[in-house]
Amino acid sequence: MMIVLKPHLSEEEINQVVEKVKQVGLSPHISRGIERTVIGAIGSDAPSKKEIFESLPVVEKVVLILKEFKLVSRDFKPQDTIVKVRDVEIGGDEVVVMAGPCAVEKEKLLIEAAKAIQKAGAKILRGGAFKPRTSPYSFQGLGQDGLRYLAKAREETGLPIVTELMDARDIEVVAKYSDIIQIGARNSQNFTLLKEVGMVDKPVLLKRGLAGTVKELLMSAEYIRSQGNTQIILCERGIRTYEDSTRNTFDLSAIPVIKSLSHLPIIADPSHALGKRDLVPSMALAAVAAGAHGLMIEVHPNPAEALCDGPQAMYPDKFAELMKVCRRVAEAIGKRM
Repeated sequence: MMIVLKPHLSEEEINQVVEKVKQVGLSPHISRGIERTVIGAIGSDAPSKKEIFESLPVVEKVVLILKEFKLVSRDFKPQDTIVKVRDVEIGGDEVVVMAGPCAVEKEKLLIEAAKAIQKAGAKILRGGAFKPRTSPYSFQGLGQDGLRYLAKAREETGLPIVTELMDARDIEVVAKYSDIIQIGARNSQNFTLLKEVGMVDKPVLLKRGLAGTVKELLMSAEYIRSQGNTQIILCERGIRTYEDSTRNTFDLSAIPVIKSLSHLPIIADPSHALGKRDLVPSMALAAVAAGAHGLMIEVHPNPAEALCDGPQAMYPDKFAELMKVCRRVAEAIGKRM
């Protein structure tokens, strides 16, 4: 349930309610607004404790949240969450673009890609040091060497980096080097891993599962949020259907649906959704028009020689052209890039 407190309360008064939540066996989660503070009281028997809190003089109202995902729901927090990554804000009026190669391959090549996407207007560098692949014989990434190359590229350009975490055993080293920890589609329901990143003070980019529903994506985000991490970014990257003309089916409708259900920012990854670079621009533009808070696009200086997902990687010059058109679409809907 959601306990809405009266405006302009002191910290002591707020803490008294928090302690009361704990006393009755519920888990408190605080959301601070401009005027009011809301305390989420989570537990299977929360509805039975509703009257206890309604009787408190500092409580304005108590609202039961019927959805299974509670802390990430817009019922719990009506205002949009803005995730800050260094000097970049995701979830506000700016459409933030993350770009770079699928996998980190060589230091020089990565820095070349980073400088190209930065010149085009991207704000965050993406690149996988640990790569989950369908085949055990495919390139699996450079591991810690890849993380060091990403850090070097950040040093040269100032771009924050997002990279994927696959194993809880690597969480310390990935958190050390990255600015955003990515949980990929294959791990979107690895609940142990989700709880681990929920305890890290670092933004998390959570991708939708290979055939996950919107509800399942939000429930996965709830796992992260329930452990205390409020810095969550959702990502629509296409889902597996019977259609085989594209790599996945890009669920454009998920963007407005998620925005209506959750306060978390939602970005789109048309590269993994479509799997063909020539199809990426149209769906990137459509995602911006649909209200996505950002895009994740694969860019490689020489896609023909890429060790991972070359067919969907854009050439830097084509990416620069796409960014120009994206800006016009963003401006048309009152946003900026």
